[in-house]
Amino acid sequence: MAKLRIGVIGTANVARQFIADVAPSPTVEIVAVASRDAAKAERFARAAGVARFHASYDALLADRAIDAIYNPLPNSMHAEWTIKAAAAGKHILCEKPLSVTADEARAMFAAARKHGVHLVEAYPYLAHPQTQTMRALLDEGAIGAVKLIRASIGFTVFDPATNIRLNAELAGGALRDCGSYPVSFAIVVAKEKPARVHAAARWAPSGVDHSLVATLEFRSGILAQIACSVAVGSHRHALVAGDGGVLETTFLNHPPLGGPSEIHLKRGNRSDTPRETIAAAGGSGFRLEAEAFQRLVAGDAAAWTGVTAAQSVDIMETLEAILKSAHGGAPVDLPA
Repeated sequence: MAKLRIGVIGTANVARQFIADVAPSPTVEIVAVASRDAAKAERFARAAGVARFHASYDALLADRAIDAIYNPLPNSMHAEWTIKAAAAGKHILCEKPLSVTADEARAMFAAARKHGVHLVEAYPYLAHPQTQTMRALLDEGAIGAVKLIRASIGFTVFDPATNIRLNAELAGGALRDCGSYPVSFAIVVAKEKPARVHAAARWAPSGVDHSLVATLEFRSGILAQIACSVAVGSHRHALVAGDGGVLETTFLNHPPLGGPSEIHLKRGNRSDTPRETIAAAGGSGFRLEAEAFQRLVAGDAAAWTGVTAAQSVDIMETLEAILKSAHGGAPVDLPA
């Protein structure tokens, strides 16, 4: 298969991680980066080992040597530049959360369909073998029917006054940043979107949430609890309990950060049931996701391991409802 030539729009820290992890890939190549500041674009490209740079986002989109765009811009800019990339005929791998609102997400997918390009939302943990192993275990009924889901993620932002994660104008906040991971996890495991959410948050001086918890109720009867914070010790952990066992995972993006790629499984309902440790292959979720994206673009729709377009919209509806509940203090119902 021909290599997928990707241009990176913006110079976010996650872009550095993405470029470094994708560099060894035999099927994906990062060929250019762009910034709205020419000097910054050049410095970033040289530091990241990327051959070319552009002094504007528009110039990157006009580059005929680029097949696809990786969009790690601030949340508030995802929709605008994804829609422009689609109009330029570029496929798009857009960082989570896909947008700020569900309506924006729908407009983004409509633009992709109109211009005949692929748009997918980036959740590297879904491409990782640890998560692939987990999904296979759940599908084969290793813990019976899923009843409860709990997923928590957090770390510390050491520069809260200047970090874009807490910038209200850029649609920051713990939920939209790291919280989109446990929300997506719950939706992927439940295989449906919530019917109702109820949330509580603690707020940063900028007005966005720095810590948040939420309960998600699904029409199937599944209950989920998610938690996220940018003011706690680094952690990433999930538990899925069924009527026939329990599964625990760290739903990692890229081991060895965060610990080994292991799943802990208890089959059965007795308290003395032994716990199995299932080792999954390591590797970078960023690279595996980019390679799955390449195969999708090449025509293999089944190769894509991430969320579907419908799930991306469901995630955005859920994030909006959670924030509404956190601000209002009451449960919020989602449309069927």
